Amino acid sequence: MSNTEKINGYTKEEAKALVDYISAGKKEGKALSYLFASFGKEHGRAKGSVRNYYYTLLKQRGDERVVRLLDGTDLSVEKIRAFSEEETDAALKSILAEKAKGMSVRRAIRNVAAGDEKLTLRLQNKYRNLLKKQPERVKKIAESLGLEPAAPVARRGKSALQRRLETEIDALVERLTGDLMAENARLRERVAALEKREDKGE
Repeated sequence: MSNTEKINGYTKEEAKALVDYISAGKKEGKALSYLFASFGKEHGRAKGSVRNYYYTLLKQRGDERVVRLLDGTDLSVEKIRAFSEEETDAALKSILAEKAKGMSVRRAIRNVAAGDEKLTLRLQNKYRNLLKKQPERVKKIAESLGLEPAAPVARRGKSALQRRLETEIDALVERLTGDLMAENARLRERVAALEKREDKGE
């Protein structure tokens, strides 16, 4: 297979580099969030893009190329349990309550997920599906919280410039968060290395 052949948008070499990087990082106890951010920084890709590619790749074990890439690693995707009806309503209430404070949908969901990357993705997908397929349910929950019925569905009264600025601010915050996590991890590694040298009397 040619190295220029792509697997879901990544070259064979880049896909293998990602698999090796994540596998090695997990064995060292590093968080996936940090690994996505640091790999993305090294390869000029956004953290969210790396994260999405990684999870998509792991779900394609029927592809022989992916099977070969993952051979010898312990990487896997846990089966995601569907939200119950009660959990769906509770998640909606929490997200809408955060939005009512003036936050974007992305920030509201990140707050509800409390930093859990997998839960953030699940909530994002669930919220989008509810807006598309069950708008009346979203409206009902919004009204139960005393919110304007149309508020969770569309950002009315905001200009295109305001919406663009909100998107850019969200993206900036995400990049800064990833950079801080990466820097904290590097500092922890340096401290650990210094402690080992002291223990050896160097």
